[in-house]
Amino acid sequence: MTKPTFFVEEDKILATLLDEGMDNLHLYKPHSSPMYAERLLRLLPEDFYKRIIVHEHYYLKNEFGLGGIHIESPNEPLPEKYKGKFSRTCMDLSLLKEAKKKSEYVFLKYIFDSQSEPEAKSTFNMSDLQAAAKNGLIDKHVYALGGMNLDTIKIAKDLGFGGIVICGDLWNRFDIHYQQDYKDLVNHFQTIRKAIG
Repeated sequence: MTKPTFFVEEDKILATLLDEGMDNLHLYKPHSSPMYAERLLRLLPEDFYKRIIVHEHYYLKNEFGLGGIHIESPNEPLPEKYKGKFSRTCMDLSLLKEAKKKSEYVFLKYIFDSQSEPEAKSTFNMSDLQAAAKNGLIDKHVYALGGMNLDTIKIAKDLGFGGIVICGDLWNRFDIHYQQDYKDLVNHFQTIRKAIG
C-alpha cells in the first residue's frame, strides 16, 4: 500500500517495486485531490495499471484501466453501476464472513500494532485469530494488515492469511524529505518477498 501522502520519488519507487514483483499496489491517498493521483498514475508505466487497486476516486479504475477498487468499509455498497474487481477493509471478526461474501478479498486491519500510524494498535488477540483460522474465517481471501514485517509475516502465514499488506515496514525505510536513494527500501522489499515465499 502506498504512503497516504504524495512525494517526489514516489513514481520511481512504485515502478521499481512493481518491476521487482509486487503482486498488487493499493493506491491509498485518503482525502487527496484526484488530480494528484492522476498525475502519479501517468508517471507509471501502463503495463502496471492492471496491478493497481485504487482507494477513493473510483473513476480512475476505468479511466486508467486499473485492476480494481478498494472500499474502506465491510458494508459500504459498491458505486452505482460499478463493474470489476473490488476489495474491502474489515476491522471486526464478526463482520468478516459477510465482508468476504461481498468482495474478492478483504483486508483484516490492525492484526498487529501499526508501524505507519503509531496510535493505531492491534485490536485482536492471538487466540481470537487462531480460532478464526481454525473455523475457516481466515483464508486465502483475507489479507493481514497492520504491523506486517519480517517478524510477523510468519505468524500471518501460519494463521492462513492469503496475503499481507506491507506499508509502514517498507515506507519507514525511506525519508521522503531528505532521501533520493531508495536502494535500502527496494532491498528490504526483496527480503520480504523471500520471507513470503
